[in-house]
Amino acid sequence: MSFKGYLSSKAAGLCLCGVGAIVWGIFAFFAGANAVLLWGGEIFFFAFAAVWLAAGYFVARSRLKRLEKMKSQLKETYLLGELLPKPRDGVEREYFEVMKEVSRSAIGAAENAVREKEEYCEYVESWIHEIKTPITAMKLLCENHRTNWTKELLLELEKTNRFTEQALYYARSEHTEKDYSVREMALSQVVHQAIADNKYLLLQSGMRLEVEEMQDTVYSDEKWVRFILNQLIANAVKYRMEQPVLRISTHKRQDQVVLVVEDNGIGIAASDLPRIFEKGFTGQNGRMVQQSTGIGLYLCKRLCEKLGIGITAESSEHGTAISLSFHINCLIHEVQS
Repeated sequence: MSFKGYLSSKAAGLCLCGVGAIVWGIFAFFAGANAVLLWGGEIFFFAFAAVWLAAGYFVARSRLKRLEKMKSQLKETYLLGELLPKPRDGVEREYFEVMKEVSRSAIGAAENAVREKEEYCEYVESWIHEIKTPITAMKLLCENHRTNWTKELLLELEKTNRFTEQALYYARSEHTEKDYSVREMALSQVVHQAIADNKYLLLQSGMRLEVEEMQDTVYSDEKWVRFILNQLIANAVKYRMEQPVLRISTHKRQDQVVLVVEDNGIGIAASDLPRIFEKGFTGQNGRMVQQSTGIGLYLCKRLCEKLGIGITAESSEHGTAISLSFHINCLIHEVQS
């Protein structure tokens, strides 16, 4: 709060002091008071006004700083109304009660919103688990009765399963700790599971796979990493060109194992590359491919942050490479060896 702003808020009090000084001067003049008494009274009025303004300004600024400090420490600023200092007079008490009512209303609305969101997420998770049963049943029926049309149906069922998985992980991404199991896993096993999840999609697209032999093990959540790989494989197929190739390899970099998923597709424009992990961002490629939603890479980034996995993207006219960086836990490896 500036001193100029504080002065403007005390304009009425300053005017009253000025009027008092003028009235005193007129009264003292006509009463025949000597010059010392006359000017002494005027100086008293102005000194009183200056002290009153200065003291009030420093008290008000101190209270405001305390409020700003409390606000900066709050994650939900609407709770500030519950922490307001006690009012000093009747007017402040009225403002205080109004702010309390507003704060309680905001808290109630926030609690309702959180509860409704949790209920909706629970419903989505429940629905997805239920829908997975008929999807699995249809897949088994198709695999047991192989014909040309069941091959097409298996591809569509694979897509449906991937979309339901995406919805499930989106609903869970706020609270990964509820479905979180970090343990030692072999990267080769997770990679081959992800390829198996997308086998019909890869066959239908004519994608040639080049999977490097992997001996590395890391500590992470196998199910979540598998989901991330599924998204990256689906993107490689979606943005493929003629004679598509998907390469999956690993290498070590300082204290990290880096898993690279690389394709020879249409690539990502340099102007779009910094934003590909933003929610809903589809970029130039999204205008060419109608199925783009801007959710897949956003979810990958979000889940990687929760799992402590680094994720980066490089792209050119020759394709795109997404790198997943897993930290090596040296202490665990030493204990095991």
